[in-house]
Amino acid sequence: MLERLKSLLPTKSTGFGLEITPERINLAQLSKQGQTYKLVKYCSSEIPEGVFEEGKIVDSLTLAERIQELLKEYKIKAKRVATAVPMREAILRILPLPAELDEQELRDLVLNHEASLYLPFPREEVDLDYQKLGYFEDEDGIEKVQVLLVATRREVTDSYIETFKQAGLEVDVLEINSFALIRTIREQLRQFGSKEAAVLVDIEFDSTEIAIVVDGVPQFSRTVPIGTFQMQTALARAMNLPPSRDPEILRDITIPNTPFDSLSTQGIAVNPGMSALLRIVSELTDELRRSINFYLNQSEGLEVVQLLLAGPGGGIGQLDEFFTQRLSVPTMQIDPVSALSLQIDREIPAIARPGLGTVLGLGLREV
Repeated sequence: MLERLKSLLPTKSTGFGLEITPERINLAQLSKQGQTYKLVKYCSSEIPEGVFEEGKIVDSLTLAERIQELLKEYKIKAKRVATAVPMREAILRILPLPAELDEQELRDLVLNHEASLYLPFPREEVDLDYQKLGYFEDEDGIEKVQVLLVATRREVTDSYIETFKQAGLEVDVLEINSFALIRTIREQLRQFGSKEAAVLVDIEFDSTEIAIVVDGVPQFSRTVPIGTFQMQTALARAMNLPPSRDPEILRDITIPNTPFDSLSTQGIAVNPGMSALLRIVSELTDELRRSINFYLNQSEGLEVVQLLLAGPGGGIGQLDEFFTQRLSVPTMQIDPVSALSLQIDREIPAIARPGLGTVLGLGLREV
């Protein structure tokens, strides 16, 4: 941001998108042919346990070596990369500011005054960026401009930049992962009006990132410590299987359409593994409900009209139907391949597609 989290505006370069999660490295390289995009390269590699702790990189050397191995294996020569930090490491604020400010005045106001009002740590410990969103009239009829302020701890951005430097790569773009995901499905988000909110539910390895989006901009964000690892751990423990970081155990799972709390009353038997998994999914449902209710209580005249499931856990069978029933909000699993009308050389299974949202959004920055 500003110094290193590069501008939120697109740049032209030749490179690739690289998503780093506590469990995997995902890489996507795209090309543009006329008005369509083609997926030139897509590859993925596991990350050893211990590289991340509590969502932060703690072993940059091992991670850099794994990135180099991936590039060598798939013969990727490009050196410029777009990547992202988790939303839980960011602070997002929308600021209403006087419209008459020129660019320099706006910059000074945002970075040297307004930012300090919203940061829970000293200004010198963060990287900042901002972007103007649009103009509006406040309740007194005064014209103002909305500005999106984005901040991350400098130690977080340092860890990413150092990792890529060790891997021999130049960071072209470093942004927030939810921005990359929104870029991938922006056409889908445009169907909603200015009073309609969509909820992005990005179910990652060890957490779920919730972003409530209006007019393509995150208005509220929250990270919940429930992800695919918690789901597969509960499932494995109930089935007396050894713990594993591999999400393979979830790929053939289908969540029952009937809500968990009514299965037993209907005389439907649920095996211990499914019961354990449903408890975790129900906890996530409750957290989603709390987030939606909190946001709506702070936002007059807005309606949540859609839940969009993303991330490696977003493609779990019938999870969309489960959330629709429990939250009374239409829910769907995103399909980035269809959303981008992406040309692909090999078929990507439906269950895997929601997990491509972030890495494809990063790849778009390097087309």
